[in-house]
Amino acid sequence: MSAIDPASCSYEEWLHVGMALQHEGYPYEVWEEWSRNDSARFHEGECVMKWKSFQGNSDPVTGATITQMAKTRGWSSKKKSEPDRALEWDSVISDVQIVDTHYLEAEKEIKEPEDWDQMGDMIAYLNAIFLPDDIVAVSMQSYEKDGRYVPSAGTYQLTAGHFVEQLKKYKLKAQKGEMSTNDAIGYAMGDYDPNAGAWIRFNPFDGQGVKNINVADYRYALVESDSMAPGLQEELIRKMELPVAALVFSGKKSIHAIVHIDAANLTEYKERVQKLYDICKHNGLMVDDNDRNPSRLSRLPGVYRNGHKQFLMATNIGKKNYAEWLGWVESLNDDLPDPESLASVWDDMPDLAPTLIDNVLRMGHKMLLAGPSKAGKSFALIEMCIAIAEGTKWLQTFQCQQGNVLYCNLELDRASCLHRFKDVYTALGIAPEHLQNIDIWNLRGQAIPMDKLAPKLIRRAAKKNYTAVVIDPIYKVITGDENSADQMAHFCNQFDKIASELHSAVIYCHHHSKGGQGMKRSIDRSSGSGVFARDPDAILDMIPLVVSDSKKTPYDEEADRASGAVPAPAFRITGTLREFPSFPPVNLWFRYPVHKVDDTGLLKMAAEEGSLIDLQARGRKAGNAAKKSEKEKRIVELEDAFKILSDNGKPVDLEAMAQYFDVSQKTVRTYARESEKFTIGENKVYRK
Repeated sequence: MSAIDPASCSYEEWLHVGMALQHEGYPYEVWEEWSRNDSARFHEGECVMKWKSFQGNSDPVTGATITQMAKTRGWSSKKKSEPDRALEWDSVISDVQIVDTHYLEAEKEIKEPEDWDQMGDMIAYLNAIFLPDDIVAVSMQSYEKDGRYVPSAGTYQLTAGHFVEQLKKYKLKAQKGEMSTNDAIGYAMGDYDPNAGAWIRFNPFDGQGVKNINVADYRYALVESDSMAPGLQEELIRKMELPVAALVFSGKKSIHAIVHIDAANLTEYKERVQKLYDICKHNGLMVDDNDRNPSRLSRLPGVYRNGHKQFLMATNIGKKNYAEWLGWVESLNDDLPDPESLASVWDDMPDLAPTLIDNVLRMGHKMLLAGPSKAGKSFALIEMCIAIAEGTKWLQTFQCQQGNVLYCNLELDRASCLHRFKDVYTALGIAPEHLQNIDIWNLRGQAIPMDKLAPKLIRRAAKKNYTAVVIDPIYKVITGDENSADQMAHFCNQFDKIASELHSAVIYCHHHSKGGQGMKRSIDRSSGSGVFARDPDAILDMIPLVVSDSKKTPYDEEADRASGAVPAPAFRITGTLREFPSFPPVNLWFRYPVHKVDDTGLLKMAAEEGSLIDLQARGRKAGNAAKKSEKEKRIVELEDAFKILSDNGKPVDLEAMAQYFDVSQKTVRTYARESEKFTIGENKVYRK
């Protein structure tokens, strides 16, 4: 409130400050103390009297009104260190700066026309605002109340076409000298009081009344300010390129701009008017909030008002409609670069971003490491952090440029994460000579959605000159449904913001979808929307390998038996790269806590889990097992049948055995051959 001079406020604004304070729970003394700063208008006791009259309503004035009033006077809520905020897709861009009010050069007063065509103004206004069949509500008559002229309900059953015809008819009579202009207006529109002027409602009606419910089409809103010089109002309206259908001088201290809103219903009308008013206020046009109703009266041009002319200043200025205007406003705030000609840079190409991981990833780009659960993805990322910090090879394969790295730990508790880094350093056998190059941000239990985390991360990292930011894992911070393309596009856009703001690579990991992945392309294995596969500049995919039990794994057998270790899981890493050609697959063993490249060649021909080769091999094994089980079952059944049919262990007729099983004698012979306990001779079954 200290940024708002009460002397600069209109009466309505002064009341709104009081209403907002009451709504937010402040005592009236706050309003009164602030109001004292306007010594010319302050009256003792007035604040408390008005305060008691505030009864509240369904659409209350809130503290946001005071905030907006302060912003229009140059106040900012942002601290010096706080970066600009990222707007959501559906954000209301009400704080876009269109006009620099410090450089307005307009005359403060409006010059009235000397050669004035009163009825011509009325005709032009009606044609600009209405269609011929639109029902128009006009208030020509008025009455005095408390020293003010108040318009009557007027007429609201006649069309714009009717009024235009009448105006043309009687204007011709006036031109012929058959009657005065004043009488001609009276015959065409109705008699009016030149001391009061005349009014018209700028939206068409249904002919049943003049309330909001009677508005037939929500086409226009009124933009008016009583707290600014009329000349400045006009200058701002024109510089903001408001989509004005008609611009009217009120004959006193304001301009009435009839602005396209083009709303489908009352709800949309309210939303659009609020956005319009917010943008106007932010650019210095102090709009009267009382004018927001679609049934509001406005000044009718072509009449006198207390010795001054209510005249039509312009029609159809600014943008053509609301949509075009809002698109233009948003374009002023997009900060997008202009297109450039390829010819202008052909002989002087810009330098490519430096490489962070040789033949894989550049600075400022994004990389996704994808794999199944428990594949050691986090360990692989920690190995990468160490390789970047120390300037060594990652996975004994990819050379990393030395630099600073931020590891965002979203999953492990702080102690476990720190121990894991030390364990990996030790297992890799790398001397920890550049530990200062690794920062760890432990956020377990404190993770927030990525669109909220990104600005906080950028703010903390802005001065650290990180070459890479690692986010592990992303499922902890996913914003929205991971199967929704548009929501995941919004989510992935946060990585772009981090990369562009910090000029660092953004590296993150994600899990595979359920089931075997060998039959899928590596780009399609990540769980959720395909956006995950198409957004990063580099995708490194880890898929499990099927290693035959008969093949030895590279283990120290004696040490393994002592530790109780199980055979090491094996993985194959492939790359889908935007900036570099694909690299040969890298086959690895995960020997906790690090990955070791297979230098034995054992994994070169290993099948990927879920691949056709793997599935066929599993099918053969399953078939063999089924056959073995069926054979064992038949042997048992043969023994049971012999016990039942045999007389104290004597041979059983082959025919009787065949009838027992309901099969041919040839089949019984096959059963017997499968068993080591029976033989057949002379058409009898003997126990050996």
